[in-house]
Amino acid sequence: MESKKYSIGVFDSGFGGLQILRYIAKALPQYNYIYLGDTARTPYGSRSGEVVFKFTRQAVDFLFKQNCWLIILACNTASSEALRQIQQEYLPSHFKDRRVLGVIIPAAQAAAQKTKGRVGVMATEGSVRSGTFIREIKKLNPKIKVFQQACPLLVPIVEAGEEDSPAAELILKKYLALLLKKNIDTLILGCTHYGVLEQKIKKLTGEKINIINEGSIVAQKLQDYLARHPEIEQKLNKNSKTKFYTTDLTDKFKTLGGKFFGRKIVAKKVSFGHNKRVH
Repeated sequence: MESKKYSIGVFDSGFGGLQILRYIAKALPQYNYIYLGDTARTPYGSRSGEVVFKFTRQAVDFLFKQNCWLIILACNTASSEALRQIQQEYLPSHFKDRRVLGVIIPAAQAAAQKTKGRVGVMATEGSVRSGTFIREIKKLNPKIKVFQQACPLLVPIVEAGEEDSPAAELILKKYLALLLKKNIDTLILGCTHYGVLEQKIKKLTGEKINIINEGSIVAQKLQDYLARHPEIEQKLNKNSKTKFYTTDLTDKFKTLGGKFFGRKIVAKKVSFGHNKRVH
């Protein structure tokens, strides 16, 4: 019998995944978590699929070596451009018994359940380019019409702490107008950063639009997943401890990280590459 216990890993290209972790830790406070934000190389949305896979593979490798058994890719770009290859090629040859899950399928499932037939997706350029949201929603119901809008300016605005600025509102209005013209009834916030903008988006779209915030959806789906897989759940450490790692430890990470997570966090810096050491 294996007595060693493991953590749940959560990975994002920057800060947004901390909001996903916030929801998960609230719903499942008993488990141990390890968060990794690749803030030195964020954003991923404008990078090629090949580079996103490389960065994501490095992150997954790091988290498994930090004693994680299950990893959530809280980054939509990584989920759309790297998850399938990680699951089908990397895990079988390197960590065949462990699991990596993404955030797009849970969001697609929630949208398919709530929509009357017209779904809008706000996402990064990489997620839009991959077509993963469209593919996953159409798998569930081919009749649903899906309209995507790349929103490249939103992540920099959120990471600069400027989400309450007049410029942020103007940019949001521009992106939303393009989707609202399509008469959508459901809107997926298809980037973890966008959760910070949820109340602004609700105000601009009105009560008739269903807003899908990935944080609460992913937390519920993880709870369901662990209930369905007791063989994985039994491997998990239940000391309610959380560790935070980042590839670029700055004052911004401390302040914005605490804002996304909902309380003060203390992070350590990790270096990727040949020498993966923790400082």
